[in-house]
Amino acid sequence: MATITVDGARVHYEKTGTGPALVLVHGTGSSGAAVNWGQTAPRFTGHRTVITPDLSGTEATVDDGAPLTAEGLAAQVIAVIEAAADGPVDLLGFSMGATVSATVAALRPDLVRRLILTAGWAHTDGDEYLRSFFTLWQNLGTNDPESFGRAVAMTGFSRGFLNSIGRDAFEALIPNMPPTVGTLRHIAYDLRVDIRHLLPRIEAPTLVLGGTQDITVPVEHSRALHAAIPNSTYAEIDAGHVMFFEQEDTFVKLVTDFIDDHASPAM
Repeated sequence: MATITVDGARVHYEKTGTGPALVLVHGTGSSGAAVNWGQTAPRFTGHRTVITPDLSGTEATVDDGAPLTAEGLAAQVIAVIEAAADGPVDLLGFSMGATVSATVAALRPDLVRRLILTAGWAHTDGDEYLRSFFTLWQNLGTNDPESFGRAVAMTGFSRGFLNSIGRDAFEALIPNMPPTVGTLRHIAYDLRVDIRHLLPRIEAPTLVLGGTQDITVPVEHSRALHAAIPNSTYAEIDAGHVMFFEQEDTFVKLVTDFIDDHASPAM
């Protein structure tokens, strides 16, 4: 466990494992090691040093509460990389973290060896589905916390996966992402984000992963990221938004093959 100060924010991160550095950037309403990557990170630590920052909006990182921006969150990831890694890293971002990771790669190409964007998107304005979806989260989070948790659990995974785990396991998912002040800050960021102007500046070889059953950020957004990023490859996983939870083996193999140069994903 370590903490660094970035523009007044006390940013927490964890570092485990051995080998070349792999930085995992969490999504909305989550944290690094504790929530998003708690199950998946150990799959990489046998051959990678895994670094999991907690961005502003998480309980572990304290800041002034100002509105979040892609550049501001990217500055936090950049500072963690510079403090915790020796040279360029492989950088993997999920959902909101994909927008942040893409920004890091665009602004600091010297720090990113390879980039993986999972269930990400480039902009919200102009997509009425995505704008309405995040607005619904915002309204439920403000006015009906129990329904917010149910909605997040219901839309984070595919219908088949939820049916396969059964009622008790589904109900256990509901408290995992409470609508804290920080989570609502993340959602406000999701509603504003637009990184389209940065995507052509990405130099690192990039793997974009989309979930064919994703109803949080529909797969068309991943396809658009791939189309906009030079030198990118693309693969789809038959899963919902949290694809690394539903199809962990497939996800880990795609990421490992890409960062270890074993294979190129199918288009």
